[in-house]
Amino acid sequence: MALPSNSSTSPVSEFFLICFPNYQSWQHWLSLPLSLLFLLAMGANATLLITIRLETSLHEPMYYLLSLLSLLDIVLCLTVIPKVLAIFWFDLRSISFSACFLQMFIMNSFLTMESCTFMVMAYDRYVAICHPLRYPSIITDQFVAKASIFVVVRNGLCSLPVPILSSRLSYCAENIIKNCICTNLSVSKLSCDDITFNKLYQFVAGWTLLGSDLILIVLSYSFILRAVLRIKAEGAAVKALSTCGSHFILILFFSTVLLVLVITNLARKRTPPDVPILLNILHHLIPPALNPIVYGVRTKEIKQGIQKLLRRL
Repeated sequence: MALPSNSSTSPVSEFFLICFPNYQSWQHWLSLPLSLLFLLAMGANATLLITIRLETSLHEPMYYLLSLLSLLDIVLCLTVIPKVLAIFWFDLRSISFSACFLQMFIMNSFLTMESCTFMVMAYDRYVAICHPLRYPSIITDQFVAKASIFVVVRNGLCSLPVPILSSRLSYCAENIIKNCICTNLSVSKLSCDDITFNKLYQFVAGWTLLGSDLILIVLSYSFILRAVLRIKAEGAAVKALSTCGSHFILILFFSTVLLVLVITNLARKRTPPDVPILLNILHHLIPPALNPIVYGVRTKEIKQGIQKLLRRL
């Protein structure tokens, strides 16, 4: 497919995504594992949602929060991966102006929504272990509903200026994005305007949201660890920690991939430009694929619910 010339001075109406500028031959090799991971993520999260919906014993706040996490994972995957696979398989590199900025908004807002959901789940575990007698009165269905609204509204509103600022820039010539997805910096640097404020806002908003969530998660687990170390009954400490194990593993998946992505972007001059692009794609695939599997394997109630669901089919 021929790409348009960069010398055009007419306003840009669409962009062209060049996934791996230096190693485009990677695309065909990557398409199979990426498509398998995508199917795994979709299937595992859908199975988890159906199981929680049908199994009445799972109609509890902790599992409702897990359902919210699965919904966020599904939307993130559907926003990013089908377009990437369309580029790999059918060379469909073009993306409209509005679709590009919609994708940008969903990626920015849903990433911070996931982080905020982990923070709420950490608070849920804190109350369950540190204040078990008060848990039923604090962590209620109403609490989950209010927390879900907070997750969506806070992160949606704070992330909305990112695509708005980017879309208001003047794109008068270059329209080839050297990325598989419409990230803010990949798109805005094609503009003829100054993008200093655009970059500053994303940096401040992103790290304020993610940083505050991380601080609260660390505080929650610090209180949990302190409470567990005070438990003297034999086996009680291990049982208490096991209830947090799945959630802690999910946080590690999420933060580790994100941390590696940040480090490679900071060391951009020392790493090939295609490496951050690949890590960005994997960040939208690996946590969504592994999150429901971890809970399904480690949580007895979910495992039993999935077994019941499979027997019904």
